[in-house]
Amino acid sequence: MTATDALLACAAAFAVAALTTPLAAMLAGRVGAVDQPRPRGLSSRPTPLLGGLAMLAAVLFAGVIWLPWDGETRSILIAAALIALVGAVDDAVELPAWAKLAGQILVAVIPVAAGVRVNNVTLPFAGAVELGWVGYPLTVVGLVALMNVVNFSDGVDGLAAGVCAIGAAAFAIIAFDLDRAAAGILAAIVAGASAGFLLHNFPPAKVFMGDSGANLLGLLLGCVAVQGTLKTNAVVAVVLPLVILAVPLLDTGFVVAKRLKYGRPVHVADQNHFHHRMARIGLSPRRTVAYLYGWTFSLAALAVAVRFVPYSDDHGHFNLGWTMVLVALGLVALLASVQVIAVLEIMGFRGLRARQLSAANPERSDQEITSEVSREMATGEWDAVRTDRAGEGD
Repeated sequence: MTATDALLACAAAFAVAALTTPLAAMLAGRVGAVDQPRPRGLSSRPTPLLGGLAMLAAVLFAGVIWLPWDGETRSILIAAALIALVGAVDDAVELPAWAKLAGQILVAVIPVAAGVRVNNVTLPFAGAVELGWVGYPLTVVGLVALMNVVNFSDGVDGLAAGVCAIGAAAFAIIAFDLDRAAAGILAAIVAGASAGFLLHNFPPAKVFMGDSGANLLGLLLGCVAVQGTLKTNAVVAVVLPLVILAVPLLDTGFVVAKRLKYGRPVHVADQNHFHHRMARIGLSPRRTVAYLYGWTFSLAALAVAVRFVPYSDDHGHFNLGWTMVLVALGLVALLASVQVIAVLEIMGFRGLRARQLSAANPERSDQEITSEVSREMATGEWDAVRTDRAGEGD
């Protein structure tokens, strides 16, 4: 298995996803798996779901041809088909939260039982730490968590598919560098399937991936992370997946923390996600995903650079020039993070919302307005912000 195989597998997955997504949308219309506009959503018209079935077709087609036909591959592809089926049922009839979680857990057990699990981790200054039997439930929890992370981030046209495509491409490059060719090819397939679907999902979306797609991508990215980095002896193996998937992980962590703080059920949706906050300061869906794509790309580039930039000889001696290159990439990623979180999420919204409240009721004092804005930002409870840019189709 070579990088050429990965490129061919990626291209095949792209083509299959691009060709079958309209068919999945037609099927969604016939079975009633259609997303209706809702107050917490950002879509303005009914949109068919089940785009995940097209990505599943792409993964199965390319996987059977280019992946090694061993027990781990079979378990991953079987689990992929089952989790897409669970998600498709949820898209059509909306399963209760406990049923979805039970399905995710049962499906995650399949690849873990076949060997897709973390047996040990290599930590700085501590070396390899054997996990023993703890590796089984720990990997299951990780796979289930990542399914929900992708699902939570799938809230605006093109976001989850684009972020997963960027992340999977980074995983593919790193996996080949770590001599994990099978994981690299699987990552390339995920990248191709996501990008092929994105042709129909980029704002304004003609079809959504639904739970069938979000759960599928989360499961596959989890398997790639385990097989491609976490099962190696590289010291940075634990860090790289966290950096590559930082955007959806931070988004989910922020939202879950807010729900727990205010005593709300974790599984009940709200408007605290990054993309909701960006919409409230007037960004169109295209600008929203552009910002989040850029943030994801900067972090993924940093993760890839950590593997390829020869900043050290692995014996404590650093090359000044290459170290400065790595530091520069780190600063770019940091600045992108500050731009998105601090400026767009906090400063921009605070000022805009304060001006709106003042215009709505000029008799309000500055103290009352400041208090109201702080309450809205803390709880996530406010009316949607509309500006002259909000409906912009750029």
